[in-house]
Amino acid sequence: MIKRMSVLTLALSSLLASSAFAADTKKAPALAEKSATDKTVQTVCAACHAADGNSVISLNPKLAGQHADYLLKQLSNFKDGSRTNSVMAPQVANLSTDDMKNLAHYFSSQKINLAKAKSNGAGSLGEKIYRGGIAATGVPACASCHGANGAGLPKQFPRLAAQHADYTLAQLRTFRTGERANAPMMTAIAAKMTDAEMQAVADYMQGLR
Repeated sequence: MIKRMSVLTLALSSLLASSAFAADTKKAPALAEKSATDKTVQTVCAACHAADGNSVISLNPKLAGQHADYLLKQLSNFKDGSRTNSVMAPQVANLSTDDMKNLAHYFSSQKINLAKAKSNGAGSLGEKIYRGGIAATGVPACASCHGANGAGLPKQFPRLAAQHADYTLAQLRTFRTGERANAPMMTAIAAKMTDAEMQAVADYMQGLR
């Protein structure tokens, strides 16, 4: 009886050890991926976007809190050339799909630093465009796609709340000229907007939360 129990105990111990080993082997790749992502963030991304994704340079976008699916799409577009940018193209050239997914997940999990509009608060031209569009020229309300508070919709529309106004204005202009062509809907909308209208709504979105 004692011998039988010893055999059972040995078998159970072996099973538990095997399970622990299997768990450790699953953790190893995950830890390696995290280490690789952290290294890329520190050596490549941080210079322009800050390690936590809250860029302090107003012409560089904040990545913190942005939808992972949206970030992955942009990285993929920079890589395949459907979104052109002389700075980003070489940065993504050697990234694999998994690398880009990991980076997208990393930045989406960071907390965005909120900001304030400089002059386009409640009742401003910026608010009117964001919430009601521009009827005279057929510009739809930004809120209809990006949400009342600028949170956007995962897999469809990016978060705009607290984004640098300078960056948003620059992107609206590139949509209008066709320099940025990876979002046909925005190209059509921006073509109908003046610089003053773009500036106003970009400033308003900077203050959304």
